[in-house]
Amino acid sequence: MSCIFCKIVNGEIPSKFIYEGERVIAFEDLNPQAPTHILLVPKAHHENAAELSEGDPVALVEIFKAAKQIANERALEGYRTLFNTGAAAGQSVFHAHLHLLGGRAFGWPPG
Repeated sequence: MSCIFCKIVNGEIPSKFIYEGERVIAFEDLNPQAPTHILLVPKAHHENAAELSEGDPVALVEIFKAAKQIANERALEGYRTLFNTGAAAGQSVFHAHLHLLGGRAFGWPPG
């Protein structure tokens, strides 16, 4: 499989996990958009968040619980969570992943 996140999950590409649960891993984004920018990735391949919600809703719950845990561990006053679903929304890796962003103020709309 050519999915980069599947290769990270399977250990084919070395990565330092900051969280590893039954269904989810988390690691630092290589191109951070905030002082804290972590990717939370289900271990099983699902193309996007909508597919994940139908295929493994338990993993979706674990992703958000892990995001809260990491935010607490890093003493973030607030944080943003974001799924990009589809190329038109900015998704560039087609394996569902949640962006956890924090450590700076965010405006609306996101940009």
